[in-house]
Amino acid sequence: MFVDEIEIFVQGGRGGDGCVSFRREKYAPKGGPDGGDGGEGGSVILVAREGVDSLAFLTHRKHWTAENGERGGPALCHGRSGEDLVISVPPGTLVFDADHDLLLKDLDQPGVQVIVARGGKGGKGNAFFKSPTNRVPRESTPGAEGERRHLRLELRLIADVGLIGKPNAGKSTLLSRLTRARPKIAAYPFTTRYPHLGRVVLDWERSFVLADIPGLIEGAHRGAGLGHEFLRHIQRSGILLHLVEPEPYDGSDPISNYFGIRGELEKFDPSLIQRPEIVAVTKADLPSAQLISQKLQEKTGKPVFAVSAVTGQNLHLLVETVWQTLREFRPSQSSSCGH
Repeated sequence: MFVDEIEIFVQGGRGGDGCVSFRREKYAPKGGPDGGDGGEGGSVILVAREGVDSLAFLTHRKHWTAENGERGGPALCHGRSGEDLVISVPPGTLVFDADHDLLLKDLDQPGVQVIVARGGKGGKGNAFFKSPTNRVPRESTPGAEGERRHLRLELRLIADVGLIGKPNAGKSTLLSRLTRARPKIAAYPFTTRYPHLGRVVLDWERSFVLADIPGLIEGAHRGAGLGHEFLRHIQRSGILLHLVEPEPYDGSDPISNYFGIRGELEKFDPSLIQRPEIVAVTKADLPSAQLISQKLQEKTGKPVFAVSAVTGQNLHLLVETVWQTLREFRPSQSSSCGH
């Protein structure tokens, strides 16, 4: 199961109480106070981990509480602090305070972390209150409660290249041909219900991450169809690979479909249409594919590739073009794409 948005409740551990104790030894009748402080409560920490690709594991548990600190002891013994609770989430997770709709942290890279609920401070033992005027203090303080917070986690997958196109445009088929990903493929729309990631390997030192993102329909910017489930993941993609089906299942015009998707992107986030875009007409083995490629190239002024995931036609040229575009768009990242 793929989950890309969830709400959870987190709470830091309670601090341990301070101790009231007096030193009582045979040869020290006036030993004085020796109650130790309580330990600090553990904190709740979210950390982005490579290899975690969904928030599904959080669905079985809505409340996450770190360990409490232990009570202080006699002989100035400090209570043990509670263990931090570390929750691993996918890179690309946005962490919001749900009550105030406030972005706390964008966990956009593996290893990035954020403390979402700090543990409570430990209470003071009576030894802390000893003074020249208070030689026999009998007071202590309780441990403080840990922070509580209602969180909304929103995953936006991070990929070098995002596959976009109308439903059934051939995105899943292309992804399965170029990578080891195995998305569901069938001859009807919306077979892809959630994003899939795969790594395209050109050679031993060159590769990039390709994301197959659920198809788009008219009105998606308002939430129609898969709506924002599609669009939010596109925002994380570096460049866009736009696939156009030459003979759509619904009899629609391929050229209009291309511009329709561009329009939906602009309505959702105008910056999306400023991204580098590579256009490819799929199912090049169909008679109409070449004609649609020529028309689309005339309309857009961009090079248009006619490719086939079945026969492999022009796939090598397409992949090389994607790689070169990535290097131009993200020069500093070109080396990291290869790892």
